[in-house]
Amino acid sequence: MFEKILGLPTHVFVVHAMVVFVPLLAVLAIAYVGLPRWRHRLDWALGILAVVTPVTAFVAVESGEALTDALVARGYQGQILDQIFEHSRYGDILFRIVVPLGIVAIALLVVTSGHPRVPRLPALVTPVLAVAAVALSLAALVYVALTGHSGAEAVWGTTL
Repeated sequence: MFEKILGLPTHVFVVHAMVVFVPLLAVLAIAYVGLPRWRHRLDWALGILAVVTPVTAFVAVESGEALTDALVARGYQGQILDQIFEHSRYGDILFRIVVPLGIVAIALLVVTSGHPRVPRLPALVTPVLAVAAVALSLAALVYVALTGHSGAEAVWGTTL
């Protein structure tokens, strides 16, 4: 299921979405926390990205594993395989950051919505969610860069 699209590895397509969605989610989450007056303009985009980004991250991880399995089956070994495994480790960590970031972003949207159906929560909830959103956003930005760089290095490092 995660192997090919139009004859090319699915991973090739999905990683480009990750390079766009993860930084957008991170920056929007930080902006949502830091610019309360703009929340009503950012909430829809943050909500969409909080759902789409973790789903895309899941597809990236699964398609990456399928691609790795295909490369191992074709006889890849040595340094290139080590680079692929390093990239895979970074991708797994990124996935483990993006999922909680999506959850925290949605929780932050709900808590700050002012909707009458949202129960009254302790005053500490919003600041805790805000700190978590910023911390996870910063970690996501670091790991999307590490993951992308290690993947690009594995693909292009020896050819240029």
